Amino acid sequence: MAENKTAPTDVPVDGFLAGVEHPVRRADGEALLDLMHQCTGEEPLMWGPSMVGFGSYHYRYASGREGDALAVGFSPRKGNLALYGLTYAPGSAELLARLGKHKTGAACLYINKLADVDLDVLRELVTLCYRFMTTHDHESLQSRH
Repeated sequence: MAENKTAPTDVPVDGFLAGVEHPVRRADGEALLDLMHQCTGEEPLMWGPSMVGFGSYHYRYASGREGDALAVGFSPRKGNLALYGLTYAPGSAELLARLGKHKTGAACLYINKLADVDLDVLRELVTLCYRFMTTHDHESLQSRH
C-alpha cells in the first residue's frame, strides 16, 4: 500500500513562513501560526513542503488504507489561505455560516485574507475541530478524503 505523501518534516516552520513572498499572505500565516498554537496547545510542524499542522490523528479506512494526518493546519498559498481540518466537526457548519467571506472544498476551508473573517469565530472553529479531529474515530471521514 502506498505511503501517505503528506507527512511531518524537519523543516522549520518559521523559515517556511519567512519564505512566503506575498507580504499579506506571510503576515496572515504568522497570525494563523499564533492563533492555532493558542487554540490547540500544540507546537507547529511542517507536513510536506507547504502545510503547517497542529496535532495529528490516525485514520483507518474499510479499504485497509491507514495513516496519520494533521489535525488542523494551514497553507499560505499564492491565491489564498487553505485551512485544513475545519469542516468535519459537528457544529462546524454553524460556525462557518458566521465566519465571513470564505469557500469550502472537499476537505478545506479557503479564505483570501484573515481580514475577511471574524477571528473570534475562527478561534472557536479551530478549537472545536481540533478537539473533534484528535478524539473521534475517523473511519466515517473516508468519503471526504
